[in-house]
Amino acid sequence: KYPKPDGKLSFDKLSSVFISNTNHAEEQPAHLKLLDPSKPLNVNLPKYGEPARLYCPAGVYEVLYDEDGRSNPRFQINAQNCVHCKTCDIKDPSQNITWVTPEGAGGPTYPNM
Repeated sequence: KYPKPDGKLSFDKLSSVFISNTNHAEEQPAHLKLLDPSKPLNVNLPKYGEPARLYCPAGVYEVLYDEDGRSNPRFQINAQNCVHCKTCDIKDPSQNITWVTPEGAGGPTYPNM
């Protein structure tokens, strides 16, 4: 367990994505691709607890459930939050996520760093 972000030395994921000034065009093709869309829920979730939701520093990957918190899991990719670190391309235990270079000049710019 980690302490909650204090907003001074530690920050939540979405605040960090905001600071990166990440920009992806809405009509841009997805740059995060799954070789087999069934693997996150059928292999990674039962075997590893779907680690993409934890190792991604920008919270791009989520496993969402119905209101009861247990039924009908679905894997969601929030590609617009991607900070192009390529962690998912390297760390996915099934080697199912492929990161490709996005079109245009999108991505993080880190103007305040």
